[in-house]
Formats: sequence, C-alpha cells, structure tokens
Amino acid sequence: MSDPMQMGVAEIVSGSGSSFRAGMRVLPAPRRRAILAVYAFCRVVDDVVDTPGPEAEKRAGLDAWEAELTRIREGRPRTPVGREIAHAARAYDLPLEEFDLVIDGMRMDLRGMIAPDAATLDAYVRRVAGAVGILSMHVFGAWRGEASRRFALSLAEALQLTNILRDARRMPGWAGSTCPPSFCPRPASRRLPREHRRPRPACPRPRRRPRAARPAPPMPEPRARSARIRGCASRPRC
Repeated sequence: MSDPMQMGVAEIVSGSGSSFRAGMRVLPAPRRRAILAVYAFCRVVDDVVDTPGPEAEKRAGLDAWEAELTRIREGRPRTPVGREIAHAARAYDLPLEEFDLVIDGMRMDLRGMIAPDAATLDAYVRRVAGAVGILSMHVFGAWRGEASRRFALSLAEALQLTNILRDARRMPGWAGSTCPPSFCPRPASRRLPREHRRPRPACPRPRRRPRAARPAPPMPEPRARSARIRGCASRPRC
C-alpha cells in the first residue's frame, strides 16, 4: 500500500470518487490547481480519521500532517500535497492557520462527536467547514475582508449542518449522531407507538392540484451553456 503522505493531488482527487473536480472546471487553471490542493489536503486528513485502524496510528497521522504544515511555513515541504499547498499559499495569500483548524477538527472527530453541546458543535463546524470556506474565498479571488469572512462562515455552517442532518437520518436509531439533542428531532426508535399518537386534524378542504409548470423561455446561448455547467456540476454529490 502506498504512503498516503506521498500521494499527489491528482491521485487523491481522482481516487475520491467525488464530483468536486468537475465543479472546479469553471475556474482558470491556476485557481483550479490551488483549490484542488486544498481539497486534497482536506481529503487526506479526513481519511486519516475515517480509515479503520488503531487510534494511536490515526493520531500519529494527524501529527505528521501538522508537522508538514510547519515545514510549509519554513519553506521546506516534503510531500506532494504540501508543495502544492505552499504554492497556493504564495499565489493567493492563503491563511495557513486555517489548515491548522482543519486538523483540529479531525482531532475532534477522533475523540468522538456524539450529541455535542451547542458550543462544541459550533467549534467543530468552524474547523471542518468554516476553514475550508475561508480558504476557498481566497482561492476564488472573492476575499474582501470581514464581509467575506462572515459570508464564508455562514455558508459553511449551513452546508455542514445540512450534511449532519442528512447523515444522522441514515443511521439506525441515529446512534453516533453529531447532532446535539436540542438540534435534532427524536430518533424514530424513541417516538410514541402509532396507536398512542394524536391523530392529525382533517383537512377542511381538498388540496388543489398543482398547476403544470410552464416551460422556461429559451436563453441566449452563453447563459444557457453556463446554466448547463452549473447543473452538471451540482447534481452528483461531492
């Protein structure tokens, strides 16, 4: 088995089975190179935690990537991903402390994120999603200071909480859910038996049948092409 720390960005991205690369095709090549490096870093540290194995090995894996971030700051990265991160950081002024936060979030995952309180959930979302949002805004050329920071963190929170709710509903009994008890509805196993539930009130009038949707007017070719690109990039799950 190859050393994950010596895998290249292209190998990591293509092996992930994600549609992320397709969505990033709309970027100019230099920015696409940078965002794929960010994605590859996040993917490999996430795989450190998710791959079955002893917890001590996982901690050592995260420590190794933390050491690589130190070498990036010193201008001597040793891994292919580290060299690409260093290049992207120079080109787009990436705040390297956001990569530190991603690793902190992976450590929280490793400790176990089972029904955390609201403060712990906020800290987790800031690390695993907010950091990626801020890095992405820099790469995309959209960074405008504090307003961009607020936008990136708000969007990251919305997307991460959506992912948590989606994944929680797929778990039997929602065991191991990242949702705090005050945020998620009760698991199905704890709901009242059907015979003890209060009946729903009868609808006072029949529901109207929805009208057939009218076809959208044709768009000029450049806009139509842009819409097709966005549609193709957003359908598969990243």
